[in-house]
Amino acid sequence: MKKLMIITLIVSGILLITLVIGRINLSNKFHHQVKELFSQSKNIEGKTFTYSQLIGLPEPVQRYFKLVLKEGQPYISYARITHGGQFKTGLDKDWININGEQYATTEKPGFIWKGSTTMFTARDMYIKDKGRLVVSLFSIYTIVDGAGKTFDQGELLRWLGESVLYPTNLLPGDKLQWFAIDSRTAKLTFNYDGLSLFYIVSFNNAGEIIQLESKRYMDKENLETWVIKLADYKVLNQIIVPTAFEVLWRLKKGDFSYAKFFIKTVEYNVPKAF
Repeated sequence: MKKLMIITLIVSGILLITLVIGRINLSNKFHHQVKELFSQSKNIEGKTFTYSQLIGLPEPVQRYFKLVLKEGQPYISYARITHGGQFKTGLDKDWININGEQYATTEKPGFIWKGSTTMFTARDMYIKDKGRLVVSLFSIYTIVDGAGKTFDQGELLRWLGESVLYPTNLLPGDKLQWFAIDSRTAKLTFNYDGLSLFYIVSFNNAGEIIQLESKRYMDKENLETWVIKLADYKVLNQIIVPTAFEVLWRLKKGDFSYAKFFIKTVEYNVPKAF
């Protein structure tokens, strides 16, 4: 019995050490990727927003920018974000708690997100014009490592949609344009690195963006309707941003929500990890 207890303690100790080493290795890899992300993009704080940029834009889009930005607002170069919330690993799975941190660049499109649960750590990213999703069980075993054209499209689409958290990125330019639909809806298009993306953007009477709808690859072959719902706008760092996000697939058989995040912090132009 004593020998069995000793063996059990030794095995438990080895497992604990393995878990600790795995978490340290994953953390080091993540911080390296954050540095890589920030190194690829330039500081554009010298550029400022003026209301004259809104001339000719659809009316609800003008209302949005007049709400969230002030005259003279410097363009956001970098953003870092933390959030809590719930997540589903599959449409038929239960909700689990998740905490995340995310970093984004604007001059060159890019982001990296790490979401952590008690069981797994997920890293979603778009770095050097490539999308990737890596999921590690207990921070040790890689159980998903997705890359390729469908991930390039999906991750760039995520970066574009989450620009509501760094909204100078949604101002019109060479790659980004807005088109009128009606008094509460407009179409946003973004063309980059051979990808042509769009969102149908819905606004409320206050000018807040309350929904973004697009087509995203649900798997390697099928494009499905993908929706981001936004709510609970607050002033963070002198900019009004949504702090409640719900992400869902809108399928023929119904809506399937898989992420409900609430923003804890948003910081701008601090190009380093928390």
